[in-house]
Amino acid sequence: MKRFLTTNFTLAALFLLIVCPATGAFGQQPAKTSQLTSGTPSAAEVERIIKAFSAKETEFRHALNSYAFKRDAVIQEIGMGGQIAGEYHRVSNFSFDNEGKRFEKITFFPIPTFPGVTAEDIEDLSGVNPFALEQEKISQYNFAYAGKEQIDELTLHVFDVTPKMKLDPNKSKDRYFIGRIWVDDRDYQIVKSKGKGVPETKDNKFPIVETYREQIDGRYWFPTYSYADEDLVYDNGFVMHIRIRVRYTDFHPGRASVKIIEDDGVEVQDEKPKPTPTPSPTPAKP
Repeated sequence: MKRFLTTNFTLAALFLLIVCPATGAFGQQPAKTSQLTSGTPSAAEVERIIKAFSAKETEFRHALNSYAFKRDAVIQEIGMGGQIAGEYHRVSNFSFDNEGKRFEKITFFPIPTFPGVTAEDIEDLSGVNPFALEQEKISQYNFAYAGKEQIDELTLHVFDVTPKMKLDPNKSKDRYFIGRIWVDDRDYQIVKSKGKGVPETKDNKFPIVETYREQIDGRYWFPTYSYADEDLVYDNGFVMHIRIRVRYTDFHPGRASVKIIEDDGVEVQDEKPKPTPTPSPTPAKP
């Protein structure tokens, strides 16, 4: 996030790891956790778990493109005495077309008093975690097994995650995740994460976000709640207190129906060639 000052740089709330429950496995109340248990599985077992959850992560991301959902995102700057100094609040419904393109219909969006939220911020808030940990991306990360932890009725494998490469903010356009993930030991899906985006610059800092997922339709762990509350300290000594709450609800299978209308009001027909129907086989004569 960049802070606008009267002397130097601009404000842009560049948001981070989106994944998150309003209800479900963890519920609205804080989850009951236990201490990490000691002991590390064999290297082969750790590798098997990583391959399993990365495969599930790939499957989850593809599955999300067939679901519609509602997002309620609030970004606040907290001032002296805990008072809200500025707020950006946006409620939207999201759906996807057959090509996986995401469409947003804004249902509530008062004039922001927290200015400077960028297009990248809105993209990150869209419900798809930009810090990909699916199969084709895991080679870019180191995974250190931290132990097991009990959260409510779930037994979870815990991994610390760091990028393998040294990141140069002046050269790298991609952002990566650094933090901790929790993986269900039965479904091998990520159900919780806590971390931040990197690389940072002297003007652009990211808060640590704690994110939860909820099991939808008894199969996929989709994002349902994300939260951050942190003082961001910039290289010039400026401190900005940021609070973020994002909720994802109303998941249901559904795609967008898109129509292209010319200026004269005439609907443009889809020019994609339609498949030729397969002729029915001719019955053999006796």
